[in-house]
Amino acid sequence: MALRWILLPACLTWGFAWGLSRERPQVPQATIRSEVALVNLYVTVQDRNNRFVPNLTAADFQIFEDKVPQKIEYFSDLSQDTKIPRTIALLIDSSGSVKQMLPYEKATAAEFFRKVLRKGKDLALIIQFDSEVNLVHDFTDDVDVLIDSMDSIRAGNATALYDAVFLAVDEKLKQEVGRRIIVVITDGDDTISKVRKETAIELSQKHDVLIFGIGIRGNFGADFGVLKRFAQDTGGSFFSPRARMDEIESAFRAINDELQGQYSIAYTSTNTRKDGGFRQVDIRCKQSGVRIKTRKGYYAPKS
Repeated sequence: MALRWILLPACLTWGFAWGLSRERPQVPQATIRSEVALVNLYVTVQDRNNRFVPNLTAADFQIFEDKVPQKIEYFSDLSQDTKIPRTIALLIDSSGSVKQMLPYEKATAAEFFRKVLRKGKDLALIIQFDSEVNLVHDFTDDVDVLIDSMDSIRAGNATALYDAVFLAVDEKLKQEVGRRIIVVITDGDDTISKVRKETAIELSQKHDVLIFGIGIRGNFGADFGVLKRFAQDTGGSFFSPRARMDEIESAFRAINDELQGQYSIAYTSTNTRKDGGFRQVDIRCKQSGVRIKTRKGYYAPKS
């Protein structure tokens, strides 16, 4: 409760906007995270030249949980399967340290939404964070509405990055179906959050949220190591463009490409204990010379 009291203005805003439209088509049950044993993984496979490797099948993969082999039960090539919806939370750093970058952030984010959001299937929201965490616009599939809402973003003071990630997952993403995605653009230099980064990462892992970080350099310090940690631990990616609009745009484009080129793999763990512990997951590809990216593990259910 301490976090919500500290960030009361943000939470009041979020509660007010909760009634906005959230409807979209149902998806197959296999794509929804099971509360009992089903483990969902989104997997990116790239070759030595960082190109996405297409046309793989379940037979090309092996999964180990805490070094114990697991049986793949569900597999989907997301470049071919368009049924699975995406729920995207864009987190924009509006602190004073990156004030001069806000026009670039808004313009490149607008282009990202135009390319990635599928009308009637995907939903997106926008959150800004500085000394507070505020909902700019709640879930919608209307790209123009999202883009127009960014005109209200103004620069603030401190940077509550960890709080923004935590609240985005806890109050918005965790109840959604399909792929849950956070894209955060920031200098990574958290100065005021009430939650620890480990807490935000753990919550993201528990709810299968992929985090993509775009690191931008502002007037003061930067902590891109934090963004790398968010991405590595959840199966997302980190990008570090220089302070140029075309490079930020390229980072957004790379995120879109990665979302288009992933595989979805699910298995039922042979470990039936409901101890709430962290379980390490290792995915291997039988093709040589490829690099696999996915989350490092998950938290078991707790009885």
